[in-house]
Amino acid sequence: MAETNWLDDDEMAAWQAFLTAGALLDRRIEQQLKDEAGLSHLQYEVLVRLSAAEGGALRMSELADAVITTKSGLTYQITQLEKAGLVRRRSCERDVRGVYAVLTDAGRARLEEAAPGHVAVVRAHLVDVLTADQLAALREGLGEVVRRLGGSPA
Repeated sequence: MAETNWLDDDEMAAWQAFLTAGALLDRRIEQQLKDEAGLSHLQYEVLVRLSAAEGGALRMSELADAVITTKSGLTYQITQLEKAGLVRRRSCERDVRGVYAVLTDAGRARLEEAAPGHVAVVRAHLVDVLTADQLAALREGLGEVVRRLGGSPA
């Protein structure tokens, strides 16, 4: 059995700072979106991805990968967004098993209303807190983690 390569003090401090900052930032974002837009953070990200997609539509499997959630978790969120009139589902013409999530006009309007508050929270608690060098190091370092885990950096 291979010997464990334990984290040294600096590595442990970086790991704990990452976990704590991520949890605190996610909590702030979640609360702001709930209070101001009636959306969860995941629902907001779904609307963002759909708004950026050609025709405002993405296949459910592709959308699940983009927002890094399970297909069943995404199905639940799409159902909630559909009930609110923010998205609709559309069958895939070429594959009967395929389903698309499609952004509605109401969904686009909700996203446009929610975006300024969301950006303000991200700026206030992350972007504007860091220097340009720290932000670049964060982008490069976490981008490398994403690539090695098989994702594509945003």
